[in-house]
Amino acid sequence: MVTPIRRFAPLFLLALLPNARAEVKLNPLFSDGAVLQRDREIPVWGTAADGEKVTVDFLGQSATTTASNGTWKVRLQPISAGGPYEMKVHGENEITVKDLLVGEVWVCSGQSNMQFPLAGASTGQQEIPKADYPQIRLFQATRKTAVEPQTEIGGAWAACTPETAKGFSAVAYFFGRDVYKALNVPVGLIHSSWGGTPAQAWTSAEALGKEASLRGYVQEAKRNEAAYPAALAAYPAKLAAYEEKLRVWKEKNDPKPDAVPGEPKKRAAKPKNAPRPPRPPDAPEGSPRSATVLYNGMIAPLIPYAMRGVIWYQGEGNAGLAKQYRTLFPTMIADWRGRWQQGDFPFLYVQLAPFGKQPPEIREAQLLTLKTSPNTAMTITADIGDLKNIHPKRKEKVGERLALAARALAYGEKIEFSGPIYKDMRVEGDTVLIRFDHAAGGLKAEGGQLAGFTLAGPAGKFLPAQAEIRNGEVAVFADGVRSPAAVRYSWGTYDGNLYNAEGLPASPFRSDVD
Repeated sequence: MVTPIRRFAPLFLLALLPNARAEVKLNPLFSDGAVLQRDREIPVWGTAADGEKVTVDFLGQSATTTASNGTWKVRLQPISAGGPYEMKVHGENEITVKDLLVGEVWVCSGQSNMQFPLAGASTGQQEIPKADYPQIRLFQATRKTAVEPQTEIGGAWAACTPETAKGFSAVAYFFGRDVYKALNVPVGLIHSSWGGTPAQAWTSAEALGKEASLRGYVQEAKRNEAAYPAALAAYPAKLAAYEEKLRVWKEKNDPKPDAVPGEPKKRAAKPKNAPRPPRPPDAPEGSPRSATVLYNGMIAPLIPYAMRGVIWYQGEGNAGLAKQYRTLFPTMIADWRGRWQQGDFPFLYVQLAPFGKQPPEIREAQLLTLKTSPNTAMTITADIGDLKNIHPKRKEKVGERLALAARALAYGEKIEFSGPIYKDMRVEGDTVLIRFDHAAGGLKAEGGQLAGFTLAGPAGKFLPAQAEIRNGEVAVFADGVRSPAAVRYSWGTYDGNLYNAEGLPASPFRSDVD
């Protein structure tokens, strides 16, 4: 007689084998409510047991592959905009993904000004009740650091409603809204950003290693990776200590008054000059400001999801090394493009608005990127910043201007999408004459006389200058400067008022770039 244990032993042993009968799974990006990129080959991928055949059926297409090293991937032929549709994936099991749309997909990334929620925008409270767009879908990526490139990212697709939009990126929302209105096709927005982070955190180690001036970041990444096992072991104790400090801080600085029967509960006023709450420990994978960790954790898992392009709002985290950013930022753009293998897709970014003592060189580095990185556009925000707030609230204008750039670069509309960009200058006597790109329709001064220009002679001393528009150019001259050598506009003064005929502001610049 066979005992029950012996009878079930083979099944028990089979269950212990890794991936013995592993279910076919889709990458989380392919979930109910997703938007797939139209008119472009669509990679679809996931995990399964080695040797398992996987078939993807979608809109009459059927693609089959065999899993290897625990993963599989197929490619679907381009599809026109439409939906909702269903996708079926067959292996040892079957998966049905519902409510899929086909349209335009954009990745939205950067630091805190991209992360800034719709609810906090200057027009957010008026916009939230109107944010009911069933054909705009929002994917909020889970924030994650990693010492090695990841294959999956947390998050889920959701239809754009007042409830889902209010906590979503304001810039991404306004951008997506305007692209949707212009094209009338579904729009998918993948939001993957993290406040306070520098560009090297969003760049792969391989890309950083190709540039001599950036190789220090590779060494940083290697040290971080080597320290990971010890950091992982120490993390529970650090987390427990933090939680205890937070508990004590709350008791001392965030008191809750005793409830009075029949009266609503009220929070006591916080003491003046109360200490800040304790800061949580960095994850074992390292600080989000560390080199490569956000590329590994929040960009690599998105690749190679088919998309149209990227919008990017970042730079504050690199303001102290603005000259290096001239190399770092184009390196990051080229890195993403090379890994997505979708050519030089449109990369649209926001030039930082003036803030406090932030150096103007970081805006210059962003301006220079237009020359070093093809198929890019820069949205200028010099007129909608806040000198006292690094997070200006006028996000609707930012999103609108990014959408103009998308309509021009990605969709071929013959529209102006940028404010005037410095092209060149020539000297005639004691006057500098400046030409601008993105000024074919003409130039204008908002609010009266042109302002914000300074002029220097051979000695390099800049003096306030007068400026006027002459035949589509700007003429600049100044008392005390007889032989002009260089001109600057809104360079650390933030009082410029030069626009093109379409109402878009000119970028700050200097002719004497070092």
